[in-house]
Order: sequence, then C-alpha cells, then structure tokens
Amino acid sequence: MARSAEFQKWKRQSLGKADLSWEGGVDTGREELVPPLSGRERFFTTSSCAGRILLLDGSSEAPEVQKQNRPWLLVSHGACAREELLSALRRARGDAVLKFEPFVLHVRCCQLQDARRLHAAAVESGLRNSGITVGKSGKTTLAVRSTHGLEVPLSHEGRLMVTEEYIDFLLKIANQKMEENKKRIERCDCFKMGTFHHLEASSLDTDILVSSVMMSSGRIRPPSPHEPF
Repeated sequence: MARSAEFQKWKRQSLGKADLSWEGGVDTGREELVPPLSGRERFFTTSSCAGRILLLDGSSEAPEVQKQNRPWLLVSHGACAREELLSALRRARGDAVLKFEPFVLHVRCCQLQDARRLHAAAVESGLRNSGITVGKSGKTTLAVRSTHGLEVPLSHEGRLMVTEEYIDFLLKIANQKMEENKKRIERCDCFKMGTFHHLEASSLDTDILVSSVMMSSGRIRPPSPHEPF
C-alpha cells in the first residue's frame, strides 16, 4: 500500500510539470499511446517522441556537444521532402548531420512486474531495444524503443561533402525508416486504451524472476527474442 501511495505521489509531481519538449506537447503519432498509459493507475509516461528526421548543425571541434546545444536546421515527424532538406542544408555553417531517431517512450511503472508486462508487449511489437531500469530510490522505468536509427554527416565547416544524389539516397532511407517506425507504433495495440486492461489484470509472482532477465548494477537486460520471457 505504501509503495502504491508513493508511486501516485511521483505521478502527480511528474504530470504536473510543464512540458519543456521541442513540440510543447504530445506530437503526432503518440496520441493513442501517451494518454492511455498515463491514465492507468500503475503507469505514467515521463518522456516520449513519435520518431523524427533531424538535420543538426555543429562543430567538429566539440564532437561531444549535446544536440540541444546544436542548431536544429530541420525537424520532421513525418516524411521529409527533398527540397525541404536541401533548403535546411544550405543554412549549415558547421558540420551538418542527418539523423533519423525512431520512436521512444519512457514509462514509469509502479512495480517491476508491471514493467515486465509492458516490456514483453513492446518486444512482441518489434521494439526489441526496449529495456528496464531500476533506480536507487526504487523507481522502475521502462524505455520502449527500436533499433532502426540513422546518423550520417553531410557537411564539414559549412562545405557539402556528399553529392545530391547521395542525399537523395539517404533521404529515401530515412523516409522508409519513418514509415517502418509508424508500423511498429501501430503494432503496439496493447498500449492503447481498448486492449490495455489485461496488462493490469494479469498476475505475476513478484518473488519469482524469470531466468532470462539478469539484474546487474540496477540495470535489467532485455531478453533475446529467442529466450522465454
């Protein structure tokens, strides 16, 4: 009971904070996942992105620089047009990098077994890079994510280093990855309100840890697709 009360306190505090994301709210592609999850008693989302194509501009002298400190020349949560990318690329003054970042969703879970249920559903949907983290304070977070990212440098010190033909090739790949990303989100039916109830209704023995899950330094390794969960 104490654990549940503490979880509800964390949930109120998190959901009461201002949204400081780039979009300032739930971006297109997450509407059917984020509200249903946060509306359930034993879950709430802490951050998410539906997937995006980015063009970042940075300096080669500081490769460790965080992307929030790099000018965002282009951000698209859907298919990106050729002229849109080329126009953004012309504004680059440093080292421009084209990226595709797949769907990611961070879910705070009341108990470990709750996170395990969602993890199994995520892996089944093709989001096989998902994993569970247990913090020192006992906060259990599931990161739902995929592996089909893309990151390619296009310019150096403002000078284009590749041909437009190669840019067309990369853009085709990025748009294909975005389309696959949408399909993987659509396969997450169990995260949606209509079929989500069984995740909370099912029961798992909290004293038994499945052998395919290994705990090390607070990190829980996601099982291989060939291992039983």
